Amino acid sequence: MSKLDKDEVIAKFTEAYKAANGKEPQIEVKSGWYSVDGGKNIRLAQIEEMLAELTSGSTNTSEAKAEKTEKAAAPKAEKAPKKEKAPAKKAAPKPKASGGFSVKAYWAEKITENNPGSKLPR
Repeated sequence: MSKLDKDEVIAKFTEAYKAANGKEPQIEVKSGWYSVDGGKNIRLAQIEEMLAELTSGSTNTSEAKAEKTEKAAAPKAEKAPKKEKAPAKKAAPKPKASGGFSVKAYWAEKITENNPGSKLPR
């Protein structure tokens, strides 16, 4: 892994972000973690990856953001009205199963399988 110069990476990222979004990002630095515009905390290497995405398709990112917002808004408008639910019936209490899984029995079986003729502890 190569050493990253944080000032250089942040400067390049700021330029690319400004070109893509039309405004400068607010980058908060806190003990090796960076937060861009109040988002999730990320490392410097992830900022460099974001820089590569911004420089590879600076026009594509703004179009992708617009598509995401359109997709997010569309399902909300298309929601069907809620159907009335029938009153829920109370389930009868289940009797406790006496033959359920037991860790103690499982290990006892496993020990006797692996070492035939051995005795279980205690």
